[in-house]
Amino acid sequence: MNKDDIRIRFAGTDTSVVADILDEMGRFEQGLSAEFSPFPMTAGKLAGWAYTVRGQMVPYDGAGDAAKMEAANGISTGEVSVWSGDGEGICYFGELIALGMRESGSVGALVDGGIRDVRWIGEMGFPVYARYRTPVQSIGRWRVTGCQENVYMRGATTERVLVRPGDFVLGDEDGVIVIPSDIVVGVLERSEQLTAVEQRIRAEVAAGLSLQDALQKFGHV
Repeated sequence: MNKDDIRIRFAGTDTSVVADILDEMGRFEQGLSAEFSPFPMTAGKLAGWAYTVRGQMVPYDGAGDAAKMEAANGISTGEVSVWSGDGEGICYFGELIALGMRESGSVGALVDGGIRDVRWIGEMGFPVYARYRTPVQSIGRWRVTGCQENVYMRGATTERVLVRPGDFVLGDEDGVIVIPSDIVVGVLERSEQLTAVEQRIRAEVAAGLSLQDALQKFGHV
């Protein structure tokens, strides 16, 4: 199974189903904080392989951040840029970075911080999930300090969730979850099985089967 097939198939699953499968496998702390939201709200599903970027608040002189541009240029097809850092109130990610990454084949961004240019990113059809939006730029305030290294993102049931390069990121209306690379295929296959069961339940309930009878027939899902 190649990576693009995996990505496309994951895009057909829901984060709620994947979260249940991760619990089933004993991976209980993979959900990200409820602060993460799609920008704009119509951004659509986020599904791709993690390409990690780390930064920190540090004053500096100059017109730009060369390390950020280098990171942007390094992303590959099917990858989601995952931005981690200690900045608050400032933008890590905006329209021009999105344009450059999309040209390289990136399929979205996950930002543990701020974004701007929301309207223009929305018109691009490029899904971005972030904690907040802000017009305040990072230049002179926050800079990239590492790329394709292990990073931590704010978690839902734990303070931080580890994201490694090559892990899988899935985001939708319910939130964002991270699937460790060592179990990606197993999680996908079980998620597809559970998705099929849920689809059958919906169809039979719509046809008149009671919810109680459906749960007796299919089990709790």
